[in-house]
Amino acid sequence: MTTEPVIRIAEVGDLSAITEIYNHYVRETAVTFDVEEFSPHERRPWFEQFQETGPHRLVVAEEARRVVGYACSTRFRPKAAYSTSVETSVYLDPGAKGREIGARLYAALFDQLRGEDLHRAYAGVTQPNPASVALHLRLGFRSAGIYREVGRKLGRYWDVEWFEKPLP
Repeated sequence: MTTEPVIRIAEVGDLSAITEIYNHYVRETAVTFDVEEFSPHERRPWFEQFQETGPHRLVVAEEARRVVGYACSTRFRPKAAYSTSVETSVYLDPGAKGREIGARLYAALFDQLRGEDLHRAYAGVTQPNPASVALHLRLGFRSAGIYREVGRKLGRYWDVEWFEKPLP
């Protein structure tokens, strides 16, 4: 019998597992355009942007006391007029895919963001990635356009499709 993962606010003790999950995508895929892996120490400044209140949040999915995925909302752009927009991301341990954990993480993230002074969420999805596109569309995002050949990784250029979601 499989139990449902616990979705909770990330803690500093989760940073190693979060970094390990992210590094898989750095090494193996074009999902992220980072090309060098991070140590948890190097990832600490990224982690410190998240709070329990406000627009920048980080939630994790935990199974059997092991982090198997995370979702976050970060600053969309540094200029002040963008402050009511966030960029969202979700990353799963490869063994956790296909079980709706990504959807549960995003749902928890958006629940936490309810009531914040936010207007839009944005997500960039390297193409092709039909599973991520389907997830974003199912959760109320819509396509906002494609940046063609915007990043070079793994010996080729990649398109990124941007999605937007109105926030209450």
